[in-house]
Amino acid sequence: MKKIYLMMALVCMMMVSCAPDETGLHQGREYVDLGLSVKWATCNVGAASAEEYGYYFAWGETDVKERYDKENCLTLGKTMNDIAGSAEFDAATANWGGDWRMPTEAEMKELLEECKWKWTKQDGVKGYKVTGPNKNSIFLPAAGYRVSIANMGPGTGGYYWCSTPSGNENSEACQLMFDPHTQYTRGFLRDHGNTIRPVLE
Repeated sequence: MKKIYLMMALVCMMMVSCAPDETGLHQGREYVDLGLSVKWATCNVGAASAEEYGYYFAWGETDVKERYDKENCLTLGKTMNDIAGSAEFDAATANWGGDWRMPTEAEMKELLEECKWKWTKQDGVKGYKVTGPNKNSIFLPAAGYRVSIANMGPGTGGYYWCSTPSGNENSEACQLMFDPHTQYTRGFLRDHGNTIRPVLE
């Protein structure tokens, strides 16, 4: 009988030691491993929970503003490369520090193509539950976006920046856009304020 208990204990120890690091903390921020090439934060920059919208940023800027327009956009008209991990231009890196950064267009497309997306309501907030190949999930609130002083489409659409320039590289950058019926990436004007969901390698 003792041998059986010892074998069971050994098997349990092996299972624990081999369990993937699917969730955890990095520099005080929670992440989830969805079974993709990067780990995804559980909340947006500026949010304390998955359901909070968090801060809005013009692309390539690291500070929150009262107005979001062409007149005060710092990267409009500038030819730029991918800004992932740049403390000068990446709002995730600048605000969270260390290894946190904005997702690239390729990583955002991986999230779209490899995960299951379900429109839902979490703690009263509308958005998508995104479930990875390993069955772990994150929640992306439909936070809308900012233009001038207005918040457009909260509760009906999500607009999340990627780190990658897109389309007209002097005026647009890639974003994830979703509504209750569809999800895709596209180019979007840099001066608009979008939310950011950081990633971790």
